[in-house]
Amino acid sequence: MSFRVRPALPADVRAIRALVEPYAAERILLAKEWVGYYESVQEFLVAEADDATVIGCGALHVMWQDLAEIRTLAADRTIRGTGVGHALLDSLLDRARELGLRRVFCLTFEVAFFESHGFHVIEGTPVTPDVYLELLRSHDDGVAEFLDLARVKPNTLGNTRMLIEL
Repeated sequence: MSFRVRPALPADVRAIRALVEPYAAERILLAKEWVGYYESVQEFLVAEADDATVIGCGALHVMWQDLAEIRTLAADRTIRGTGVGHALLDSLLDRARELGLRRVFCLTFEVAFFESHGFHVIEGTPVTPDVYLELLRSHDDGVAEFLDLARVKPNTLGNTRMLIEL
């Protein structure tokens, strides 16, 4: 399958949401409101097939000076296994390196997939207590998930915490 990875545009938001909805319905990914996608579109990369169809997406959310999270990594289920997810993750990690980040975090059910890219399973939240207190000020559900707060527990049940050091 031929595709390219590129930065997402506001015009891609409908396709991104359509890719995420089946995974969100199964509580594999966090669902977002429309406005959330538009507000974070600059964090997203998309995989685009030769016919300009968006077939995958993923986001890099900077959380702190040296730390980001891979979010909303999804591929159209009809093309899973074709390398789209791998290409998106590699591109997101390249973006993290370009930003000077040292660590990238994820919460995932796809442990083997992330291990194949150098991530390892961790326990707890990999930040100092003072950074943890600062992150508590965020209203972002993904940050709450990262912090393992009770209000997002139904979404994270069964997820594995993983980290890569770049």
